[in-house]
Parts: sequence; C-alpha cells; structure tokens
Amino acid sequence: MNFHPQLASAATEAARVAAGVSPDQLTGPTPCPDYDTRALANHLVAYTGIGMELRARREPHPDDLATRDFTSDPQWAARYAEQLDRSVAAWADPAAWEGEVSSMPAEAMAGMLFLELTLHGWDLARATGQEYELDAETAALLRTVVAEQAELYRQYKGFAEPVPPPAGASAVETAVALSGRDPYWAA
Repeated sequence: MNFHPQLASAATEAARVAAGVSPDQLTGPTPCPDYDTRALANHLVAYTGIGMELRARREPHPDDLATRDFTSDPQWAARYAEQLDRSVAAWADPAAWEGEVSSMPAEAMAGMLFLELTLHGWDLARATGQEYELDAETAALLRTVVAEQAELYRQYKGFAEPVPPPAGASAVETAVALSGRDPYWAA
C-alpha cells in the first residue's frame, strides 16, 4: 500500500512544528524521557529529513548522522523543511515503495518513517507548547499503524506500555496513548 499523501501531510506538519521551535526551548524536556528538545529535534531532522530521502533512494546513512547538531544552525528549521520536501519527493517515485529497504519491505520502512514523523512531530509540538494537527486520513493511518505495530515496537523498547486513551479521544490522541505516551503531557 502506497500512502504517499499521508507521508507528505505528516512531513508538512513536522516542518510547521519545527518552524515554531524557538532557540530558548531547545534545552527543555520532551515526552521522550531520553531526549531534551534539542536532541529530539536533531533526531527528527536526521531520520525523517535526511534519513527518509536516503531510505527511498536505498543509500546508506552517513556514519555521523545520529550525532550531528542540526539545531546549531540558526536556519535549521528552514533547512529541515527543504530536506523534507526532497524526502517526500523521493517517496513519490513508485519504485521507492517496491522491494526492500535495509532488509525490510519498502512499505514497512515507509511505515516506520511515518511513525517517526508523526509521533516525534507530536513530541516536539508538545515540548514546545504547540498544537499538533493532522488531517483525518493521516490521523486515521497513524492510529492504524500504531495499533498494528505497537507490540513489536514495545519489544524493541521503541514504545512504552500503552496509556489508556481518554474518553472521546481523537485518532491522534489514541495513537499517542497506544504508543505509551501521555496524550496530555505538558512541559
């Protein structure tokens, strides 16, 4: 299944959230206990910006990708938005969705990247006091992918134990809760 429109939508929201991060917020806490806001932003840029394009093109990640401080550039958010455009364009090629990427079916890799974009996009929004908005189709896909992958991700410590979703939870709130995040987390 090719879900490029939802990948593009999630990338647009991640770019919007990144643009709303001020330099003084980079040392603040996030819903990810292992990351402050700077580390979370750098992770997002590395894996959903640069990494997402490289995965579509079947190219290896540079050795230093995970250790770069992208936020040291005052224009990091604008550069991230530009990189996301290139990444989304790379996944627009139907060939990107075929075969395998790093020993995973291409669709599974795209799903993992989609979760990185959406869940860490949500984390960054919460850490910086921003709203996080996805269109209905993208939010529904997020809820579906999290529900399908949650147990596997928990085995590899990518998700915490689920949190009960609040009554009347939206698709995004439900996905966040199923991934082990508190939908009402606030800095």
